[in-house]
Amino acid sequence: MSHEPAERWDGRLPGVETIAAAYLMAAGGDAALALRRAIADALADLGEAERRTRQRDRLISRGYVRAGPVGRG
Repeated sequence: MSHEPAERWDGRLPGVETIAAAYLMAAGGDAALALRRAIADALADLGEAERRTRQRDRLISRGYVRAGPVGRG
């Protein structure tokens, strides 16, 4: 498993330290609360990603059934 650096300087998404600091600030300095909120948000994002994957897979399956295999006919 590879890990991203704690801070990113390439203009893309914020790094781990930036995100952790934001959660800690939003939790009023309560590290346990910040951790619980970060985990809850991560689980919600994971659930949404899984839901979208299932939806995409269903759409692909329906398209395959309608069109039949490519190269036949």
